[in-house]
This record gives sequence, C-alpha cells and structure tokens, in this order.
Amino acid sequence: MSSNNQNGSAPSTANSGSDSSSSNQSQANVIPRDVRLLHLIFATQGIQNYQDHVPLQLMDFAHRYTKSVLKDALVYNDHSKPLNSNTNLNSNTNTTINTDDIRLAIAARTNFQFKPTPPKELLLELAEERNSKSLPPVIPKWGLNLPPEKYCLTARDFDNIDDELDELDEPSSKKTKN
Repeated sequence: MSSNNQNGSAPSTANSGSDSSSSNQSQANVIPRDVRLLHLIFATQGIQNYQDHVPLQLMDFAHRYTKSVLKDALVYNDHSKPLNSNTNLNSNTNTTINTDDIRLAIAARTNFQFKPTPPKELLLELAEERNSKSLPPVIPKWGLNLPPEKYCLTARDFDNIDDELDELDEPSSKKTKN
C-alpha cells in the first residue's frame, strides 16, 4: 500500500478531489421540487421568516388530506355502483374514481374538518351587541383590585405544607444542637 492511500480509499488527484467534494455538496443541496414550490409560495406571499420544518409539515398535511379525500371518494364511488343481486357485491371491482366522487368527498370533509369564518356583518353585529352593555364601575379602594376570594388562587397550598413545616423545624433543631 502506498503512502498516499493509507485510509484504504482510492488514490486521488487534486482535480478529482475537488470534483468529488463539489458533487457531495450538490447532493447535500438537492431540495425536493415540492419544497422549492413551497419556498416560492412563501416568497410570493411575503413570508420571509419560517422554521425549516414548516414546508415538511405542510407537505405531510397535504399528503394526509389528499389520501383521506381519495379514500372517501373511493367509498362514495363504491356506494354509487349498483350491487349484483346474486353476490351482493359491486359488479365492477376495478373502480375508477371520477371527479364527482372527489368533489363530494371534498365537500363532505370541508363541512366538518374546516371551520368557515363567519361573515364580517355577523361579527360586527355581535360586537355591537356585546359593547352595548357597559362595564361595571370600578370601586376606588386601596391596593390591588382582585376578584372575589373564591376566584383567587391566594389560599394556602396544603400539598406543600409538610415541606414548609420541615423548613421551619430545621432552624430550630440547629439552635438546640448548638
């Protein structure tokens, strides 16, 4: 074995070493097409700062959502086909999903999975109704304005009372030992 090849790798020249390092860098810098598209979407929407895992989470969500919509569309397609009276099975086992099935699956999923935003008029009406009632007057008194005692968390915590008693006993036991 020559002195140039002590680690068991193939001997290399200066040019081939730089080529292999550039190919390693290009392999490390390969970004999937979907991630590049998400980066472009973020850029067009003016989103500049986001964590690296955000595109992966969005791709995971899109994959799971698409998979569930296609499964639902397949179920809707199975129910739309007539049953064979002899076998109680669909006559066409090689089913193909059409656009109507997919639209139905998306509509059904949208109704319970995504909450639509209420109209602006409704929000303004609710805000007007809520703001029509005046707030109770503030009673001027000394100190902090706390809610009634039953709503305050200022009571003694009895879970830690043993610890507090031990801490109080330690200084007295030190005094008696001296």
